[in-house]
Amino acid sequence: MKALVLTAPCEFNYDTEFPTPEAGPGEVLIDIKACGICGSDIHGMDGRSGRRQMPIVMGHEAAGEIVAGGEGVVDWKVGERVTFDSTEYCGEGEECRAGYVNLCATRKVLGVSPGTYRRHGCFAEKIALPERILYSIPDDLSYEEAAFAEPVSIALHAVNLAEGVEVGEAFTCCSGCEGGCDSEQHEEETLGGTAVVVGAGLIGLLVIQALLARGWDRVIAVDLDDRRLELAKKLGAESAFNAKTENLAAQIREICGGDGADATFEVVGAGAPLDLAIRSARKGGLVILVGNLQPNTPFPLQEVVTRQLTIRGSCSCAGEYPEAIRRIQDGSINVKPLLSAVENLEDGAGWFKRLYDNQEGLLKVVLKP
Repeated sequence: MKALVLTAPCEFNYDTEFPTPEAGPGEVLIDIKACGICGSDIHGMDGRSGRRQMPIVMGHEAAGEIVAGGEGVVDWKVGERVTFDSTEYCGEGEECRAGYVNLCATRKVLGVSPGTYRRHGCFAEKIALPERILYSIPDDLSYEEAAFAEPVSIALHAVNLAEGVEVGEAFTCCSGCEGGCDSEQHEEETLGGTAVVVGAGLIGLLVIQALLARGWDRVIAVDLDDRRLELAKKLGAESAFNAKTENLAAQIREICGGDGADATFEVVGAGAPLDLAIRSARKGGLVILVGNLQPNTPFPLQEVVTRQLTIRGSCSCAGEYPEAIRRIQDGSINVKPLLSAVENLEDGAGWFKRLYDNQEGLLKVVLKP
C-alpha cells in the first residue's frame, strides 16, 4: 500500500510498497479517507519531541470505511463509515475500567514511536484497529469533518476537567451518564463563569468553542497571531489579546472582576503562556494544561501557592468522541473555518514543510490517500 513515512528529521518518503496490515482477532481493516496533520506531528517531525522516532508513519486524526473484519468481529460491517480514538487502549486494566482509557498502562498512540513502542498511523491507505476504539459517523458528515473528531474530543476533555472532575472520579454531565455522552441535556449541566484560553491555534480555537457550547459565560483568547485572534472572536470569544500586550495578566484580571478568571487553559506548552495562564486565574481558580510542546518550563510557584490554584493536566481524551461527532454535525462546534486545505497524501511532505515553516497561518491540513 501507499504510505507517507517520516524517515529522518523533516524528511519524508512516499512509499508505494509499504506493508499492508491485516485485521487480526477483534480488529477491523479500514480504508483511510482523510487524516489531519496534528500540531504534535509538526512538533515531532524534527525529532525534538522524541515521540516520532524514525521511521514512522504518523497520523492519528482520521476517518475511513471498514473493508474487512477479523475473527470475532460481529458489531461492525464492511462499508460502515467510522472514525476512531487516537489511542489504542487495553479496555481491561484498572484505568480503562474506571473510564480513564487515556491513561491506560499499555496505551499506544497511533502514529507515535517514543522509544518504548512503534505504532504506525494513518498517513497511509489502510490501518488495522481494535473494534473497541471505533465510532460510527453519520452519512451526512464528510470524512474531512469527521477527522476533526479527535481534536474536538481533546478540547471537550479539557473542558470536562474544568467542570469539577477530581482525579479518580468520573465526570457526571447529566443524570446517569459518565463523560462524553451525547445527551441533549449535556450542555445544560455547566459551570458557567469566565475562562481564558492562552493559545488560539487549532486546539485553542476548539477549546473556545467547547466552552461556549457548554454554557460558559465569557471566553477570552490570547495568542501572538492577530489573524488567529480575529478568528477566535468570530468563533465566539468575547475579547482577544495579543500575548505581547504590556501587563496583560493584570488587564485580564481587571476585566474578570479584579481577581482573574474562573478557569484558564494553557494550550501551547511553553513557559511564557504557562506563566500567563497561572497569573490570569482568580484565587482558588483552575488552570488546565493542554499544551505539550516543551518537556520542562519555569513555574511561578508562589503565585500558585498564595492564590491556592488548582493545576490539572489534560491528556488526550476519554470517551468524548460521541459528543464530538454530534457537535461537529450540528455545528455547535464549527470546524469548517479551521480547515485550511484538503490535499493528496502524495503531496504531504510539502504540506508538512509549509506547516512547519508557519508562515501562512494554516490551521488544519487534511491529507487523503
